[in-house]
Amino acid sequence: MKTDIQIAQEAKMLPIKEVAAKLDITEDELELYGKYKAKLSDELLKKVENNKNGKLILVTAINPTPAGEGKTTTSVGLGQAFGKMGLKSVIALREPSLGPCFGIKGGAAGGGYAQVVPMEDLNLHFTGDFHAITSANNLLAAMLDNHIQQGNELGIDTRQIVWKRCVDLNDRALRNIVIGLGSKADGFVREDHFVITVATETMAILCLAKDMKDLKERLSRIVVAYNYQGEPVTAGDLKAVGAMAALLKDALKPNLIQTLENTPAIVHGGPFANIAHGCNSVRATKTALKLADYVITEAGFGADLGAEKFFDIKCRMSGLKPDAVVLVATIRALKYNGGVAKADLSKENLDALKKGIVNLEKHIENLQMYGVPVVVTLNSFVTDTDAETEFVKNFCEERGCEFALSKVWEKGGEGGLELAKKVIDTLENKPSDFKVLYDDSLSIKEKIETVAKKIYGAGSVSFSAACEKQIKKIEDMGFGNFPVCMAKTQYSLSDDPNALGRPEGFDLNVREVYVSAGAGFVVALTGTIMTMPGLSKAPAAYEIDVNDDGVITGLF
Repeated sequence: MKTDIQIAQEAKMLPIKEVAAKLDITEDELELYGKYKAKLSDELLKKVENNKNGKLILVTAINPTPAGEGKTTTSVGLGQAFGKMGLKSVIALREPSLGPCFGIKGGAAGGGYAQVVPMEDLNLHFTGDFHAITSANNLLAAMLDNHIQQGNELGIDTRQIVWKRCVDLNDRALRNIVIGLGSKADGFVREDHFVITVATETMAILCLAKDMKDLKERLSRIVVAYNYQGEPVTAGDLKAVGAMAALLKDALKPNLIQTLENTPAIVHGGPFANIAHGCNSVRATKTALKLADYVITEAGFGADLGAEKFFDIKCRMSGLKPDAVVLVATIRALKYNGGVAKADLSKENLDALKKGIVNLEKHIENLQMYGVPVVVTLNSFVTDTDAETEFVKNFCEERGCEFALSKVWEKGGEGGLELAKKVIDTLENKPSDFKVLYDDSLSIKEKIETVAKKIYGAGSVSFSAACEKQIKKIEDMGFGNFPVCMAKTQYSLSDDPNALGRPEGFDLNVREVYVSAGAGFVVALTGTIMTMPGLSKAPAAYEIDVNDDGVITGLF
């Protein structure tokens, strides 16, 4: 069996200008990064802004398991299936982080015969967007510390600095550090912290900004610290906005690549969904809707994280309204939720399937709360039995969902035709009545409790004493109307990664709350979630190499 990277390297890619032509984009409207990658120019974005919108299809999934679900694979395969049907479609995805690439997950460009290419470029440096975001973030940190060193005119309290440095790698040793050691000229000694780039507010701002003007306004509102009077100090106060925007100028432009079957794919931005808001850029999605009749996008991890944030943060801020949702599951993952060990997932086990399908049931119920029609798809494995598949099909249809098998990993677009037809039928016969989960006017605690109880199934929410003070301060500063961005484990509906299936009535523990004033949301850290992951005992980096001819191996 060929690996994903072998399949990708054998792909017959079209020059990117030919892929762009499928969306009526001319070569002059592209900024080329070699033969197979390009950025969409500002001129193009302005030219199409009055075009009619296509249909917006969100792909999400059940909670991830070691058995695998295949959300991105399904997104890519569905786009390829639309292409097979002669429909004008585009896929709008996030860019992968280097952290998972070298960590535990490996690459993130789809899989099998449903991938975006060039796969190696996308997973590694791509067009440099993440490097630009990292640089802009760390420039602000450097200017903050320099301001203190040069006399601290703003009266910044060094015990109340909240802006953190970042790197787009899993490096646990940088979570908590001390900076400024050495001589007096080397800065003020203080504790500092790193987060992974994809969890930064800078990433979130880039992905939510409408244009350069909006980007700069958001950057200016970033709270970096508090002064001795307890008042916020912003990036605007530090005069950092212009320089940060200059670093982000090109990163603000969406990227165009293609699938294995030459379907256009706009790939831009990449906040994590377990700690950040988990969606590709608003700019990319809105542009895609102006260029194609059907846009397939995805949100990170399970529907309790990615889809909730897509709806309650991205759609709320941007005015986007999804027309349908595809919810991805596998029989293997459902049996895993039913208590079957990973080694035994290939055996038929209807009892475990019945026990574990409650995870899928909760996600169906959650998505239906938003008024968007749901299509459930099973990412097919050869070990699935007819009895197992039929059970899941009946289960979904009894709950008002369309159902389709997906074989895109094995067959590419051809294997997604059944799903594509179900999606088209849903779009034509089940109108969306999209609405967000909660109102802006609720307090921060009420918003957190609403997500915890309605989406996760919690019975109660506990706030630490520090949280209570943080929430009061955030509301006193005038940010109480912001939506909440929940930072929670992806492995469970609860804040306990080991609680599989459908945990209910549990107490959700919120240990810290802080405002991302530029992004426009309040972050609530739950359980033991961390904003800087670490590497595993045997990270994926061990297997990655490049040969004498420059061919990369081992990247998934």
